[in-house]
Amino acid sequence: MNLTKNKYYFQALDHYPYSIPDCVEALNYALSYDPQDADSLCLMARVYSEILKDYNTAKAYFEEAMKNDVTSISIPHFYIKCMLHNEDYEEAEKLIAYSLTLKGINKADILLLRSILKERKGKIKKAIKILSEVRENSFDEGMVHQLEDRKKFLKGKISRKKKKKA
Repeated sequence: MNLTKNKYYFQALDHYPYSIPDCVEALNYALSYDPQDADSLCLMARVYSEILKDYNTAKAYFEEAMKNDVTSISIPHFYIKCMLHNEDYEEAEKLIAYSLTLKGINKADILLLRSILKERKGKIKKAIKILSEVRENSFDEGMVHQLEDRKKFLKGKISRKKKKKA
């Protein structure tokens, strides 16, 4: 039965995000074989969060996925993004702190989300400081370029604030 569930999960993953109806159909089959499969629940949560913008339903799926596999390194990144979109900043901070303790997780991605969280809270200087930590945990050139662009963007926000005050 596990092979059948995996077959439907992989079909859903293959369809996401280009054919949402086929993705959801395959996910429903996968979840009918194993309603507690964390990967299937996470993908369903992503459909609700990233496509439908129904963050509360997405959070319910993410919570169920985390409950069923608390050591999963694939869930926190998407769950934190959902929380940021839904402005659940305190919950996001807690999940970020927990995620950084997980062995094998991409710490650079999680720290980048922490920087975005600080920016959304209006703490732009802290957000810039965190980007240095992200860079230390980055192991690919694409991420380094993204960080440089992000740093310029945040510094631009600071200079715009200073101009408004003057």
